[in-house]
Amino acid sequence: MNSVEKRSVNLHGHQVVYREAGRAPEGTPDRPVLLLVHGMAGSSATWKAALPRLAERYHVIAPDLPGHGESDKPRQDYSLGAYANTLRDLMIALGVDRSTVVGQSLGGGVAMQLAYQHPNRCERLVLVSSGGLGPDVSWMLRALTLPGSEYLMPLLFPRFAAQAGNVLSRRLASFGIRWAQVEEEWRAYVSLTEPTNRESFVKTLRAVVDPRGQTVSAHDKLYLASRLPTLIIWGREDRIIPVSHAAAAQESIPGSKLVIFEGAGHFAHAEEPDRFVDVLSEFVDETEPLELDESEWREVLTAGPPART
Repeated sequence: MNSVEKRSVNLHGHQVVYREAGRAPEGTPDRPVLLLVHGMAGSSATWKAALPRLAERYHVIAPDLPGHGESDKPRQDYSLGAYANTLRDLMIALGVDRSTVVGQSLGGGVAMQLAYQHPNRCERLVLVSSGGLGPDVSWMLRALTLPGSEYLMPLLFPRFAAQAGNVLSRRLASFGIRWAQVEEEWRAYVSLTEPTNRESFVKTLRAVVDPRGQTVSAHDKLYLASRLPTLIIWGREDRIIPVSHAAAAQESIPGSKLVIFEGAGHFAHAEEPDRFVDVLSEFVDETEPLELDESEWREVLTAGPPART
């Protein structure tokens, strides 16, 4: 099944929408599973350019996180831990035991949280311009965490602007004009013109960012990923989360691999999808999936981080 299909599943009374492709036909060996996790105010649509090629070799699952895209937007916990539990439950519902988890931006923070909370579910970790690796983040996201900012958002994200922009976007597409980074940023903007999206966005944002920057850091637990094959991908021109976070993460995760996309920004997977697929596929081919039983995980946790020299 190489064609990408949009499906939904009920988890705890709420619909979670996901894109799926590449599932092995019945009676044939299972394929490696890739779980693709989008970023803040995004959706599974962010992976559209890469999905068809990935599905030629892998079983690919790309959900709309709760509060995002076409998934339900209930009044609930939108913390990284809650999102990680949703991914675990989605894997259980779809009959998937383990996967290589690929997270972009907020999705990188969710992917790291999944690997920490449910290590038996993660074979490899791929971080694409990931959150949770340092305090720096764009001034706009910091500003949107200020008290009362939610009351200004209807003025900042009016529906008429989305409608006009969509008309222009379709016109440019008809002429074959495509700017992936602008498209991704515009898709996020359009999502915030909907009141229910704005409410879940604010809850998600304030769970990880405040006016001074990112409030959640994975650095004290990154040593746990030393046994987990880890790939870090970053765009050199990222204006949302600086590329300096990539080098710091690589230093904190022994054995990790870092690839910089020189001409890309925050959405390297969408801006250079063919290279992204090639880099990701090479990483999967060259690494063995983590197999860590509970006793080994207990040993890693109790040993703590290596002493700093």
